[in-house]
Amino acid sequence: QVHVVESGGGLVQPGGSLRLSCAASGSIVSMNTVNWYRQAPGKERELVGGINSGGTTNYADSVKGRFTISRDGAKNTVYLQMNPLKPEDTAVYYCNAHLVLIVSSGYRSEYSYWGQGTQVTVSS
Repeated sequence: QVHVVESGGGLVQPGGSLRLSCAASGSIVSMNTVNWYRQAPGKERELVGGINSGGTTNYADSVKGRFTISRDGAKNTVYLQMNPLKPEDTAVYYCNAHLVLIVSSGYRSEYSYWGQGTQVTVSS
């Protein structure tokens, strides 16, 4: 059984910081590209940024220079450091992890998993 779980959300004042975690567990061979998304009330889900297996990152213009994505391969965990936060960053944040698993007959295959989301609220 494979699980992807986000954590670290909460309520923070404008200008504050939070670090979200996206942790994968189970019989995982490797964790490839992981993307962070967010969805604010009444809006469509949008891509925040991502990191590939080599550590290369990309960010949406709205968060560039404020958010940093990093990974710990040994822990199968990707982090989203956010600061300074703005009220418009308020949303549910999701990670989408591309995981390599061993399937039947010993073959490896990549699958996409979503976490359950974690709420980030930026308000004074």
